[in-house]
Amino acid sequence: MGELLAVCRVDKLIPDAGNVGVTAIDKQPSAVPLRVRPYGVHGDVQADRRHHGGLTKAVYAYAEEDAGFWAESLGRSIPPGLFGENLRTAGLDVNGAEIGERWRVGDGLVLEVTCPRMPCAVFQRRMGEAHWVKRFTEAGLPGAYLRVVHSGSITAGDPIEVLSRPGHGVTIASWFTAADSDQADALEAAEQHGSVSLVPEMHVAIRDLRVRIASASGAVASENR
Repeated sequence: MGELLAVCRVDKLIPDAGNVGVTAIDKQPSAVPLRVRPYGVHGDVQADRRHHGGLTKAVYAYAEEDAGFWAESLGRSIPPGLFGENLRTAGLDVNGAEIGERWRVGDGLVLEVTCPRMPCAVFQRRMGEAHWVKRFTEAGLPGAYLRVVHSGSITAGDPIEVLSRPGHGVTIASWFTAADSDQADALEAAEQHGSVSLVPEMHVAIRDLRVRIASASGAVASENR
């Protein structure tokens, strides 16, 4: 059983040097309970809706234990919301969650793990740390995006319970750090068996992975001729 340490939503849009011009990455903990519906936490927004938010990335969770790793590594505080997360958890292995795993938060909210967070240039500018995207990627602690299965209100201190795991063994961390054909096969087999319903982002990621593997195999074959 984990615990929700903070539920965060955007404080204000802040200027950003990217194409959109502003970013909603500046999340702050709420002092009151917040309703979470299919498109996310009440009052939260995304400036770049092409890459963030929507039904499949409605909520972003990050673990206090992983924030602690970064606090020690960077020598600075990593308060809830700094990474743009909506949920700061404790006692829950967010990166060890299987894709398709379901959590209950509080009394009624049910969330499903969909895919890892991919760091971007906005995150780099937010943190102001040299080579941040590379360092974040290499650490293998991306946090998880989730979709809303059942809406509900949540607040800091609520329990988080893992309701179910699909059993395919592909976790947020394993896919983020070492996606391969075996994991892709496991995910597709689980979907065929009905134990998981992969989001479009995962289908695209699997397709791109297979294209890269095929291209690499073709290059090796050409070199051996």
